[in-house]
Amino acid sequence: MRHLLALAAVLVLAGCGAPRALPPAASGTQPLDAPAGTARPILAGPAQFTLPGAEPIIVFTYKPSNYAGGPLLVVFHGVGRNAADYRDHAIGMAQRFGAVVAAPLFDAARFQGERYQRGGVLRGGEPQPQDQWTYSFVPRIVAQVRAMEGHPDLPYYCIGHSAGGQFAMRMAGFLPGAARRIVAVNPGSDLFPTRDLRFRYGFGGLPPALGGDDALRAYLAAPLTLYLGTSDTVQDKNLDRSPEAMKQGSSRIERGRACFELARKLAAEKNWAFNWRKVEISGVGHSSTRMFAGREVEDALFGN
Repeated sequence: MRHLLALAAVLVLAGCGAPRALPPAASGTQPLDAPAGTARPILAGPAQFTLPGAEPIIVFTYKPSNYAGGPLLVVFHGVGRNAADYRDHAIGMAQRFGAVVAAPLFDAARFQGERYQRGGVLRGGEPQPQDQWTYSFVPRIVAQVRAMEGHPDLPYYCIGHSAGGQFAMRMAGFLPGAARRIVAVNPGSDLFPTRDLRFRYGFGGLPPALGGDDALRAYLAAPLTLYLGTSDTVQDKNLDRSPEAMKQGSSRIERGRACFELARKLAAEKNWAFNWRKVEISGVGHSSTRMFAGREVEDALFGN
């Protein structure tokens, strides 16, 4: 018996010293623990990776079988925080344009309206450092995908629907980065290029560095497309109906058209560069799937 007990103790001690096998990664995930420059390419089909950092975020991806080096479409989800669904809604665009899709998840626990739709530019009414804006995640996502694909000059385009359209539009106003085109699809409220409306609806109340003429001029020069469904006229539960939002129009389509017209007139009056575009799709309401599937989405992303 003493011999059996001794043998059991040896086995237990040996087991304690042995390395524990880690469980395999979930299907379609790609851990990012490789040294810089050795990241593995994005998996074909639907997958995901975690962007590391002080606030890690999950990025849902899709790479079509016909992928041959670009472009990258960064897709921003709506208020439902369903980034995986938005990745799936963008599969048609990925296949049609030979693009890889990256759809980051900005969860509601950490990224409520102040940090998502409004990008974290202000916190409690106070301006925040640029590197703390939620928009600063986008160049990091792009850099990660470029590293994974071994393509440091991979061109990228941004497209967001509804709350994601608000995120995209305000990103164009404050941190457009190097995106070839930023497409705001059916945003519920718009960033009007005026100081007559307070921020989130305009540039009013912001310090000069964020709301002065230089900021307005840069906004009008940003490569922004308003991609609007002509039937997006319903005042649903998610539509902002605050007094300042209603000054923009009674529906998403009215607000988008009014914002574009104000921007066009301001650029003409000031003789400023104007790189916005407006693309409308007839008969479509507040539907990301139909907006993404429409033939007009190509014009919204890549048109001149």
